[in-house]
Amino acid sequence: MDAGLEERARRVLEACRRAGVRLALAEASTGGLLCACLTDIPGSSAVVERGFVPYSNEAKTEQLGVPVELMVAHGAVSEQVARALAEGALARSHADLALGETGIAGPSGGSAAKPVGLVHLAVIRRGGTVLLERHVFPGDRAAIRRSAAARGLELLLSLLERG
Repeated sequence: MDAGLEERARRVLEACRRAGVRLALAEASTGGLLCACLTDIPGSSAVVERGFVPYSNEAKTEQLGVPVELMVAHGAVSEQVARALAEGALARSHADLALGETGIAGPSGGSAAKPVGLVHLAVIRRGGTVLLERHVFPGDRAAIRRSAAARGLELLLSLLERG
């Protein structure tokens, strides 16, 4: 694992342990990379409750209850779908905190409105705070996925540090 990702993952796990928080992750374009970063670290099972990899639109609906109408109206890569992924992960887990991620890792699939590198992230605490972010990350497919995973870990840490 990339040293930067590992350090971020360790910090997230430590913050979750201190706060008594368990995580659920719903990762579309990263394909489970955040979950892999966290679960590469021994003892992560005390924090990581479960992970979802709803890569297809059908999986987003079947696994996490993302409404088809939402994807038709806004696209699978949108703030609304990232939030619905996080909400679905909370609803289908025993976690206290969930991350939803959707994006276009490329090299194809982008457009002028939604370029390759576009990623939407949502972090939601059960019964509380919601953080939403939109990014356009540079680089190839691997770089975009790593950047999305890194920012997802940072966003989780940001919410945990707020208390």
